[in-house]
Amino acid sequence: MSALKKILDNIRPNFDEGGKLHAFKSVYDGLDTFLFVPNTTSKSGTNIHDAIDSKRIMSMVVIALLPALLFGMYNIGYQNFMAAGTLSTASFWSIFLYGFMAVLPKLVVSYVVGLGIEFAWAQWKNEEIQEGYLVSGILIPMILPVNCPIWIMVIAIAFAVIFAKEIFGGTGMNIFNVALIARAFLFFSYPTKMSGDSVWVAKDTIFGLGNQLPDAFTCATPLGQISQNINVPYSMFDMFTGFIPGSVGETSVIAIAIGAIILLWTRIASWKTMLSVFVGGGLMALLFSATGSSHIPWYEHIMLGGFCFGAVFMATDPVTGARTEAGKYIYGFLIGAMAIIIRVLNAGYPEGMMLAILLMNMFAPLIDYCVVQSNISKRMKRLKTK
Repeated sequence: MSALKKILDNIRPNFDEGGKLHAFKSVYDGLDTFLFVPNTTSKSGTNIHDAIDSKRIMSMVVIALLPALLFGMYNIGYQNFMAAGTLSTASFWSIFLYGFMAVLPKLVVSYVVGLGIEFAWAQWKNEEIQEGYLVSGILIPMILPVNCPIWIMVIAIAFAVIFAKEIFGGTGMNIFNVALIARAFLFFSYPTKMSGDSVWVAKDTIFGLGNQLPDAFTCATPLGQISQNINVPYSMFDMFTGFIPGSVGETSVIAIAIGAIILLWTRIASWKTMLSVFVGGGLMALLFSATGSSHIPWYEHIMLGGFCFGAVFMATDPVTGARTEAGKYIYGFLIGAMAIIIRVLNAGYPEGMMLAILLMNMFAPLIDYCVVQSNISKRMKRLKTK
């Protein structure tokens, strides 16, 4: 690593002011600060500095996402081979490789398009390249159906990066979660590619792997079946491990739990937000079950769809979520409760988690404001009583 650092230091003058590659200074800074912790300090204000900057935090989140991503790749192949009736004759690696080749192009395109826009924006504004898309780039393919066309994903990524992030000032200034804005854009602009019974299982062979399924083949997600009052044909084991149709990274509770442990152990995610999402969702699901409005147990609501994934990786976003300690409890609880309310009361949106998080993104600043004002009022009352 020291040799690589020396090489970067030697070519730095080419990218500094007056250098022949000055036009690409932001690209050089982005690569340099990604590989090595910068030794520069803030230009204004008083700050506490340590070795963990935002790039290191984003990299750790990507690592936490890997278990869900890898399982999602395997599940894509699993669903294809099972639908074709050839699962018993397929090897582990052929199943995984099929899913890997199905997801890899989406990951590559996601980063090329998203980072390309970020690089171009930084060059235009003469600013440093921001690191927020390191996480969004992997999240977007993970929350989409496997059959979502790449060209549609490109449009959604461009829309989300420009209108949900850069317009607001870049990383740290965006109001809404960028990955969820991309998904919402697709959900409302191309609903047939994001919902229904035909988008959840890969149907084509890929480099001789997998099986060519009929175009008419359909396979609804468990939440889609529940919204139509159809009994779910999956066991608790399938729901917990993730061997069910769904978005690429959202099906396995075990894989998501591993990611949650990594985020909590490194103190990158707030356990208060994460826990309160599950408490809010569980209590609301219990209420609906008690009143007969929902015909499935509360714990199935928690395990199915993107509830766990949203609670661990989306609701805990430190930029778009509540930042006060008390506000995190309120923010998370309302996300969990709202997700179940949308699922049960509106059959047109059987998922619910996406809309719940985006709605609470909008109210997070208000929650923090109310918490701060409440604390100020309490302190003023204490001062008056002395």
